[in-house]
Amino acid sequence: MAVYFILFFLIPLVMKRPGILFVMLAMNIMIATLTLYPGEQGIFHPGLVLILSLILAEGFFRLSFKRSLLLAGIGTAALSIAVLPSNVEHNEQLLLALYFVMLLIALIFYKNTKDRTDDVETRYEALLAEYRNLKRRIVSEEEMTRQEERVLIAHEIHDSVGHKLTALLMQLEGFRLQAPDEYKEKVQSLKELASSSLEETRRAVKSLKANDIGGLPGILRLIRKLEMESYIRIHFSVKHGAFTAPLTGEQSFVIYRSVQEGLTNIMKHSNAREAEIMFEAPGGSIFRFEISNPVTDDDTYQEGFGLTSMRERLEKFGGNLQVYKTTELFILKGDLKIGYGGNND
Repeated sequence: MAVYFILFFLIPLVMKRPGILFVMLAMNIMIATLTLYPGEQGIFHPGLVLILSLILAEGFFRLSFKRSLLLAGIGTAALSIAVLPSNVEHNEQLLLALYFVMLLIALIFYKNTKDRTDDVETRYEALLAEYRNLKRRIVSEEEMTRQEERVLIAHEIHDSVGHKLTALLMQLEGFRLQAPDEYKEKVQSLKELASSSLEETRRAVKSLKANDIGGLPGILRLIRKLEMESYIRIHFSVKHGAFTAPLTGEQSFVIYRSVQEGLTNIMKHSNAREAEIMFEAPGGSIFRFEISNPVTDDDTYQEGFGLTSMRERLEKFGGNLQVYKTTELFILKGDLKIGYGGNND
């Protein structure tokens, strides 16, 4: 009984090893049969039927169909060995046999149903993952299209309307200098109107650029492009609402440039062709990223122009940059404040 319970409590440790699990369940069947085997008086212990039923149910739930049938065969043989030499009458033996046959039929039916259900669930999870991936891609593409349209409109306004208003101001000024005195006041009024229109146009262009939302999807798209161009494998980890963080276009660009600089350092100073990048936005107020890659040398790093420029860009948005090296990893951490407008000093 001690060995039986030892094996019973060890079973959860081998759930992912079906071969060892099968051996342990078979040993439990044999131990239970030997422990409750009828003695010299031939008294049959009904508890054996319950124990064998539970072990077989565990086997059909955890093991493959073939191993489950083999375990059922061992259980049937064990029950027969315990029943035949006992004092159980023939009609009771017939009832035990009928119970065991019905139990095996029920377990086989359950196993087939479970396998089909597991297969359907696996396919469903795969389709759901693909659907979510396509949905994220569509959202990213729509966001990219909107961004491109906003930038295009801003450039069109700046290049066409802005330039024409500037040319109009210059012509009005030239006409004002040559016009008679009675027209100068009218020309000055027209000049002020054109100047006001030019100022409003500049504000509209600035607003289009300032309110352009980039976000993590755009950053990931640019990094994937960089990954293909640089032949470097990148593993992403997105945590704590980073995917929906409301980053402006300029903030997204700063993060992308920082990641690009970090990957450039990897390609220059490391033999590794892979890196791990983690993004997170805890609390929705700070956006953080971390780049790490394995290193094999013990050389100390020196912060160059690229890392210094990266730190200055992040500090412009209330952020910071940390760079350090361990015996196994080179790690670069950066952060900036979401919604921080930056300073232009």
